[in-house]
Amino acid sequence: MHLHLEGSIRPAIACELAARHGVALTEEEVRRRYAYTNFAGFLDAFKWVTSFLRDPADFGLVAADLAEQLLQQNVVYAEITLSVGVMFLRQQRPEANFAAILAATESFESRGLRLNWIFDAVRQFGAEAAMRVVEVAEACRSPRIVAFGIGGDELSLPASEFRKVYERVAGAGFHRLMHAGEIGGPEKIREAIELLGVERIGHGIAAIHDAALMELLAVRNIPLEVCVASNLRTGALAVQRKIASATIAEHPLPELLRRGVPVTLSTDDPAMFHTSLSEEYRQAHKMGLTEEELAGLVAGSFSHAFAVSR
Repeated sequence: MHLHLEGSIRPAIACELAARHGVALTEEEVRRRYAYTNFAGFLDAFKWVTSFLRDPADFGLVAADLAEQLLQQNVVYAEITLSVGVMFLRQQRPEANFAAILAATESFESRGLRLNWIFDAVRQFGAEAAMRVVEVAEACRSPRIVAFGIGGDELSLPASEFRKVYERVAGAGFHRLMHAGEIGGPEKIREAIELLGVERIGHGIAAIHDAALMELLAVRNIPLEVCVASNLRTGALAVQRKIASATIAEHPLPELLRRGVPVTLSTDDPAMFHTSLSEEYRQAHKMGLTEEELAGLVAGSFSHAFAVSR
C-alpha cells in the first residue's frame, strides 16, 4: 500500500524506456544510478529515471511490468501511488497517462490482481500545485482512484499550508494520505493527522520518539506504512537514530508493533531499493517478529486498505 509506480522501474525497463526516446543505456548504468546512501541521492536517481516517462505509452509499459512483478510475489491487491505532481511539472497530461495505465493493467484482474491508485502531489511544489492534482483526480472520474497523498520533502513546507487542499480531497470523497515522519520528527506526523485528517501515514518511523503519538495512532487506528529497505537505503533510519549509518537492528518496526501502533509493510520504490514485498517480510522476520506477528501484518494490510471503490 506504499508503492510508487515510478520507483518500480527495473533496469531492463529503464533501458527500454530510454531507447524509445533515443538514449542508449545499459542495465549496469541503471544499477549504478540506483546506488545511494542518503535521501538526496535517491531523489536525484528518481528524477533521472522518471525523465524517461514521457508519453502515455511509457506509463502503460511500466504499469504492466509492475503488475507482472506483483503477480510473481502472490500479491492479490495493491494501491499504487502515481506522481501526478511530477507529470504536471513535466507538462504532461495526467488524464492521458492514467488512461494508458488503466488500459495496460485491465487484464490483470482476471489473473487475480486488483489494482487501485493514489494520486500524489509533491510537497515542495506548494499548495496550488497540490490542488491541481486533486482537480485532475476529480476530472478522471475513476473509481480506481481511491486516495490523494503528498510526498516529497516533508521539511519544505508546513502542513498547515495544505489545509484547503485536504478539505477539497475529503469533499471529493477520496481517502487522505501523507508522507510524514520519514526524515522529519514526530510533530510532522501529528500535524498531518490533526490539521489534515490524514488516514494513513507514509513511513512514520519518527513516531518511535513520542509515546503519546504512538498511543494516538493506536487509539485512532491510523497505520504507518513502513518500508524497511527504503528507510535503510535513503538514510532515513540513520537520521531518526542520529547515527552515521544504520542497520536493520536499529529499525523501530518491532517496538512500534508491540506498542500497539498499526503497521503495514510495503516496498516504497522496490526497484530503486532492491527489494520486494517478500523481502520486506523476510527482513521483518530477521528483526525477531514471530510468525503470529507476521501474519498480523498481512491481515492488517487488508484491513487498512482502501479497497472499496468510491
